[in-house]
Amino acid sequence: MRTALVGGGSSGIGHAIAERLAGSGDRVVITGRHTDTLEAAAHRLRGTVGEVHALVNDMADPASAAAAMEEVEHRHGGPDVLVLNAGGPPPGGILDLDDTRWREASELLLLGPLRLARLAMPGMAKRGFGRVVFVTSTAVRQPQPDLAASVVLRSAVTAAAKLLSREFATAGVTVNCVAPGATSTERRTQILANRARAAHRAFDELDAQDLAHIPAGRAARPEEIAAAVTFLASDDAAYINGTVLTVDGGRTETI
Repeated sequence: MRTALVGGGSSGIGHAIAERLAGSGDRVVITGRHTDTLEAAAHRLRGTVGEVHALVNDMADPASAAAAMEEVEHRHGGPDVLVLNAGGPPPGGILDLDDTRWREASELLLLGPLRLARLAMPGMAKRGFGRVVFVTSTAVRQPQPDLAASVVLRSAVTAAAKLLSREFATAGVTVNCVAPGATSTERRTQILANRARAAHRAFDELDAQDLAHIPAGRAARPEEIAAAVTFLASDDAAYINGTVLTVDGGRTETI
């Protein structure tokens, strides 16, 4: 049985990914910062899918990352699948964020995920199999001005993933990104609410305006993002490495 470590597994996209991987037969360890919500999420998943464990981990804390990886290695022999998913930082324009907020966002979105990859990938290579998937955003390819930290740092993550994809490819380890577009999660609701307040407009108006730019005419369901991640984590995706799989209903305009 493979072991999958899934960041941000207590809600939203991370929770959907955990459910999908567990339903595919993987042993899943979900991580998050808050014990109560994490345990509740694990309890929900255990009622519908296979083996699920909860592990408290703060992606932005170096000591927490090392402890989490040590725990997974002790109990399960290390992760075979690593899904690097973290919540987005607070909205803000490129010049609105001070140094403190940039540092905090960097720990969450860039340094934290790279830290876990650095701890996990050598073990994957020794075992001859590994799947690393970074969950990023289509904002990397089509920047949104009020999500500056996410745009800048997830762009760096995308570049880092490309470099990592070359490190252990001959040992059966792949590294890819899944870039979701608008997805029906609490995060999307928060972003639209902030935009509505800043523009002194109604939330429903901003929501409709956002959806109007999506050829599919709707936001993604978290399960649809999870399907893409699960595919990249599968044996069938063994020759897909160093790429970005965009899941956005056709919204991104670049080729």
